[in-house]
Amino acid sequence: MTVTAPSVDEPGRLRPRLAPASWGPRLARLVPAAAAALSGALLYVSFPPRTLWWLALPAFAVLGRVLRGRRWKAAFGLGYLFGLGFLLPLLVWTSVEVGPFPWLALVAAEAVLVALACVGIAAVSRLPAWPVWAAAVWIAGEAVRARVPFHGFPWGKIAFGQADGVFLPLAAVGGTPVLGFAVVLCGFGLYEGVRLAREGRRTRALRRPAAAAALLSVAVPVAGALAARALVSDRAEDGTATVAVIQGNVPRAGLEFNAQRRAVLDCHARETQRLAADVKAGKVPRPDFVLWPENSSDIDPFAFADARMVIDQAAKAIGVPISVGGVVERDGRLLNEQILWDPVKGPVQTYDKRQIQPFGEYLPLRSLVGAINKSWTSMVREDFSRGTEPGVFTIDGTKVGLATCYEAAFDWAVRDTVTHGARMISVPSNNATFDRSEMTYQQLAMSRVRAVEHSRTVTVPVTSGVSAIIMPDGHITQKTGMFVPAYLVQKVPLRSSTTPATELGVLPELALVLLAAGGLGRAIGAGVRGRRATAG
Repeated sequence: MTVTAPSVDEPGRLRPRLAPASWGPRLARLVPAAAAALSGALLYVSFPPRTLWWLALPAFAVLGRVLRGRRWKAAFGLGYLFGLGFLLPLLVWTSVEVGPFPWLALVAAEAVLVALACVGIAAVSRLPAWPVWAAAVWIAGEAVRARVPFHGFPWGKIAFGQADGVFLPLAAVGGTPVLGFAVVLCGFGLYEGVRLAREGRRTRALRRPAAAAALLSVAVPVAGALAARALVSDRAEDGTATVAVIQGNVPRAGLEFNAQRRAVLDCHARETQRLAADVKAGKVPRPDFVLWPENSSDIDPFAFADARMVIDQAAKAIGVPISVGGVVERDGRLLNEQILWDPVKGPVQTYDKRQIQPFGEYLPLRSLVGAINKSWTSMVREDFSRGTEPGVFTIDGTKVGLATCYEAAFDWAVRDTVTHGARMISVPSNNATFDRSEMTYQQLAMSRVRAVEHSRTVTVPVTSGVSAIIMPDGHITQKTGMFVPAYLVQKVPLRSSTTPATELGVLPELALVLLAAGGLGRAIGAGVRGRRATAG
C-alpha cells in the first residue's frame, strides 16, 4: 500500500489516503481474454471460402498458451471468448433472413459447449504429454456438439476447415474425428515446443521427455497425413458414370423464394431442357442420369398434376432418370424427399431426409419461440418429419448415395449410404435462403472432406450455387457460380472399395472420447492427491 498525505475523515481523526491503483496489472489481466477471442477469430479465418487452413495451427497454439494451467472458472471464461471469436463470424449466415437474435442465440449456446471443452483442456494441461490429452478433449467436445441439443449441430468441426490442407488424407483413416484431432494436436504441440525451447534457454536445461512429446505432437500428425495419401485414389473400380448436375437458380434469394415454388420448378425444368438440346446438338455427352437439388420442386408432384407434368416432360426430354428434390405430404407427414423420376415409369424410388434442420425444417420449443416473436413461428408453419431409411438410389445400375444438404455435416448420415452400397454420393442442397453468404462454401468444403473420407465421387447440385463435382481425392473438377442457371456434365469414377474410416465408423471418435476421459480422470485424481497432501 502506497501512502501519500493524511486526509481528514472526521474531526480530530486522520486516515491515510491511497494512491490511484496502477493500470498496468489491470491491463495485463485483459491480455489472456483478448488473446482467446483473437485466436478464435484466427480459427474462423482458416475456414472456407479462404484457403488459409494452416491458420488453425497458430490458433490452437495461442489457445494452448491461454488455457495452460488455468483454474476452471478462468478456463471457462477464456474458452467462451474463444468460442465467440470463432463462431460469431462463422455462423453469421444464420442471420441473413431472420435477423440477429437467432444467430446470437445459437452462437451463445454453442460457445458454452466450446467453453466446457476448454475447461477440460485446462485440466489436462498439467499432465505429461498434455497436447495429446488436450486434443482428445477438444474432439470429445465436438462429439457432444454433434449430438446435442436438438440432435446436434456439427458446423465448425475443425475437419471442415481442412479441405485444402495437408492433413486432409487423414479423413480416410478415421473420418472427421481423426482429421480434427491431428490438426488440434499439431497446434498444441507447436505451443509446447516453443514453451519448452524458451524454458530451456532460461534455465539452460532441457527436459528431454517433454521435448520429445512436443516434437512427436507435431511430427506424428504430419507424417500420418503424408502416409495416408496412399489411401486416396481417383481410379475407377466399377466403371464410370456420366452425370449431369442441374442448377436452375431461383427468382430471388431469401425465404420468400418458396412463395414462388412453381417458378423454381420451372427454372430447373428449363435448364434440363437446355441440357437436352445441347445433348441433341452434340455439344455435351448424354448423361446416364440427372441430379436436381433439394427443393427443386416444392410443389408436391404426387398431389399436383401440373408439377408432375413439368417433371415428366423434363425427364422425357433428356431421356434418362432425374433425381428430384421435392416437398411431399404423405399420410399426414410433411417430408423433404428425393424422388427418382424415370422418363417412362415416372417416380420409382424415394428418399426422405433423416437429419432435418432445427428452426429451419422443424421448430423446437415452438410455444417458447412464439412467445418471444410470433413471426418466427410463421416461418416454420409445419414441422417436417424424419425419414428412417438410408438414401441409396439404383440408377441405371449405379448405386448413388444421397445425403440431403444439412445431412452432409453428420458423419453417420453420409457413411451409411456407402455401407449400403453407394458407388458415388450426391449432396442435393438448397442455399438460396442464405443469399451470397459463406454458408455455401462451408458446406461445399464438407462435401470435399466426405469425398476423401469414403473415397467416393461427390456431386453437389444446389438451387442457386455453388454446385460442383468433386473427385474421390477431394478436388473440384467443375463448379458453377452463384445465382446463375447452369448445368455440369462429367464422366466420374465409380468406386466400391472402402476406406478405414468407412469400415471403422464411430470407433475412432469413441476411442478419442475415451482417451479424453482417461486424461480428465488422471487430472482430477492428481488434483485430489495434491489437495490431500497440502491439507496433510
